[in-house]
Amino acid sequence: MTDIWYFAALSRDLKVGRLARHMIMGEPVMLGRSRSGAVFALRDICPHRAAPLSAGRFAREADGTESIECPYHGWRFGADGVCAAIPSLVDGQPFEVDRVRVRRYPIRESQGLVFIWIAADPRGDHAPDHAPPLFDGMVGAGPKLVDRQEFDAHLDHAVVGLMDPAHGPYVHHQWWWRSKASRHAKAKAFSPAPQGFVMTRHMPSANSRAYALLGGAPMTEIGFRLPGFRWEHIVASERQVLALTCLTPLTDTRTRITQIVWSDHPIFTLLSPLIKIGARRFLKQDGDMVTLQNQGLAYDPGLLWIDDADTQAKWYQALKREWADSRRDGRAFVNPVSPTTLRWVS
Repeated sequence: MTDIWYFAALSRDLKVGRLARHMIMGEPVMLGRSRSGAVFALRDICPHRAAPLSAGRFAREADGTESIECPYHGWRFGADGVCAAIPSLVDGQPFEVDRVRVRRYPIRESQGLVFIWIAADPRGDHAPDHAPPLFDGMVGAGPKLVDRQEFDAHLDHAVVGLMDPAHGPYVHHQWWWRSKASRHAKAKAFSPAPQGFVMTRHMPSANSRAYALLGGAPMTEIGFRLPGFRWEHIVASERQVLALTCLTPLTDTRTRITQIVWSDHPIFTLLSPLIKIGARRFLKQDGDMVTLQNQGLAYDPGLLWIDDADTQAKWYQALKREWADSRRDGRAFVNPVSPTTLRWVS
């Protein structure tokens, strides 16, 4: 998907005066934070001899502006991607330095997250026409948990796996969550939401033991938004938990999963080491299943999706198609999801 915001990093990941190389949709991207605190993103390839700009350093031009110096021949580029200097040129050589450009990616910081805009036309410098997503429930003094893993999966398969409601008893059976034998009939109400949908606020399922640790009578809302954001916002008496999962396509066959949790509940302080271990194991179980699934996907089989357990996967594909159609036609996005109640056993 293009002309949309992807999660790139946490704000705290981008240190002042530091450069970092990332892969997003098969392209090397340099993320940096200038000494003034501004974040920026450039294609991580110098147009001169293809050295990664992220291996360079910050420099300062005569007018005081900051630039990035390539480690190979010292070519310097501003945060806007425009070449500021080519040191090997001598006076009188006819070369328009500022005509040399590196692709610049629009980038925004919001709620402690860094988002990058991937435009459909890489040659243009098109401004984003909508803001990055906002998420309710970011309480506390910052994330209580951050876990990153990379799956050998196309973004589509990672998203579908993330939203799949029926795999829990088979993939995630452990004492602190639920047993393999614990399967209940579920009926959940869904509504459309900006660029996605939500499972409207409800009491968690009785066979999900971890919710009991929060005390009170927890209520949860679970949502999805294009291109790959899934969140669960839990309210338990006076306390809140927000578990946000961000999917970033590194290549056509590899996706990074970033799990971030905010909460003002004391359990996330008291049991922090155990919660981190459990969350990482939870994600690893999904990753192990993706590896198994790839054995079958290698033969490009047709996939059989059923109602109602796979309806969210169907919605995802419909949302993607409508996004592409609306961008192509230059019209407003029309959410194809209608309010409904889905039923399944898990």
